[in-house]
Amino acid sequence: MTCWGVRLRFSGVLSGNACRAYGRPQAYARCVLRIIDARTGEPVDASTTRRGLTCVEAHVPALGPTALRVLLVADVLVRALELGGTPVLGVLSGDRDQAELRTAAAALGIRPFEDVGAGLGERHVIHVVEEGGAKPDGVRVAVAPVAEGRGMPVGDDPAVLRLALLSRRRSDPVRLDDTVLGEARDTLARWRRVVADWARHPSRPVPDEVRGQLRTAWEDDLDVPSVLRVLHRVESEPDLPNGARFETYAYADRLLGLDLTRDLGAPA
Repeated sequence: MTCWGVRLRFSGVLSGNACRAYGRPQAYARCVLRIIDARTGEPVDASTTRRGLTCVEAHVPALGPTALRVLLVADVLVRALELGGTPVLGVLSGDRDQAELRTAAAALGIRPFEDVGAGLGERHVIHVVEEGGAKPDGVRVAVAPVAEGRGMPVGDDPAVLRLALLSRRRSDPVRLDDTVLGEARDTLARWRRVVADWARHPSRPVPDEVRGQLRTAWEDDLDVPSVLRVLHRVESEPDLPNGARFETYAYADRLLGLDLTRDLGAPA
């Protein structure tokens, strides 16, 4: 199947009270992203305790569906660290298919990877790798493979593929078939439609409890499926003002990168 110029074949440990303080100055709102280190199976802090630079390095041997998932996990990890106030860079490792990988990553809404030289000095590195693949020294985040299935075209919106991959925990293998991609397509279209409608109502802040639930999810081993479940609850909560729904989705999309506000201003 051809998508976005690249030919591919697809046949936490934190309290709710701490996150409720997110609107206060950073000194009172420091949330800690904990992530499972694939070397030990134990959770570790994703950011350095010295508040120095953190590098998230994606290791992908060649372009393919699993490689895209590795790049996506690295991108979301960078976004989560930024939301927690950590200085962070995304780095792409390897010499093979660099141009093609960067093109595919950009099409999937992954922000550009930096070219990091020796001049940056000491830094904390987190390696994002394919399960059973590269074994660099240091903290490793393992990503399960993407199975090639019969699949379906994602059309002109690669965010469908992004949502399909984000809907499963990175430790679970994914098979991109008609059902998985169809569910992602329907959810994305509905969310963009309702977000555009909610934007027409008076703005309201993200409720403290909801913000805490979102942060608890992604700070606990980057549990993005739980973030999506929070959004499903917000969508159907009868007593929540529409302006608060809008701000909640806009806030969560800083992590998800699904362009949920794309249709703002479109005819109702």
